[in-house]
Amino acid sequence: MDKPNIHFAKELAELLKPFKQSLEQLKVQKLKLIIHAGTPKTGTTSLQSYLDKKQRKLRTKGILYPHNLEKLQNPNAPKHQWFEKNLVTANVESFLENFKNIISQVKTDTHTIILSSEGIYNYWWDFPDQSKDILSELGKLFDIDVWVWFREPLLFIESYYKQCIRNPQVKNNPCYGKDLSFAEMLKIKWFSQHLNYQGFVSECQILFGANNVSVFNYQGDVVQEVIQKLGLATPHDNPTPRQNKSLNGASIELLRTINYYDIKAKDKERLIPHLKEINDILESYANDSLIDEESRKKVIKISNAYGHYPYSSSIHS
Repeated sequence: MDKPNIHFAKELAELLKPFKQSLEQLKVQKLKLIIHAGTPKTGTTSLQSYLDKKQRKLRTKGILYPHNLEKLQNPNAPKHQWFEKNLVTANVESFLENFKNIISQVKTDTHTIILSSEGIYNYWWDFPDQSKDILSELGKLFDIDVWVWFREPLLFIESYYKQCIRNPQVKNNPCYGKDLSFAEMLKIKWFSQHLNYQGFVSECQILFGANNVSVFNYQGDVVQEVIQKLGLATPHDNPTPRQNKSLNGASIELLRTINYYDIKAKDKERLIPHLKEINDILESYANDSLIDEESRKKVIKISNAYGHYPYSSSIHS
């Protein structure tokens, strides 16, 4: 009996066979699969919204930003969260079903597929070995290029702390929706390991190849970088507006109080619009960093221990 990852690879290979001739005409051996893995708080929501809105224009360039399965929770969300969810649980059948859905959208002139979810980086260290094996098999079927943007570590980890406080509680996650200070959360390995930029890059290079990971320095407008790369830029392009405004320190303190009461996710979500309004009012009063001096030193020490900050200054071909 085939192992799940072998079964996955065989079924996908069969589905890709009909496109072999058209790929040869496009002078490529495999479909390119770009996996945009985040990181969180690097303009991911803006990029996903842009790619989703430009699906038709992308199609004319042979690029597919696929629709999600209708049966998924929130199928119209402009990102592909099923990718990491299936891998965290090693749900091979569901992962295969989602890829079948993608391939059903491939046309004869398609040469590139883009998948995007910052959760890929978020949950990378939660993927079991079986799921890493599936990713390795995926690399044999597609010409994979992992795209990942990194911020300066102190800026990233403070923003990520805010996101963890903002998120609803999730079973077995020690940081989401908790009443924790930054210093307290930094002591939790699940949180601090997100500073391991080099570890993520190295593991992806092992799985997909040393030249199949593209690392970029977040400079504020990922959308403009990507549309240049994809050949979609026009002379009239304007800077991309931010989709997710960061919460200030006062709003985070309010969220921690809400988290203390362990309220249901749907009730917390009802409070968010009110919190955003409070955030706007308090914006000029509460701009202090949430990282104290001792924690700042610890972040730098942890980041340095994981290795150098691995980025190139811009997208390369």
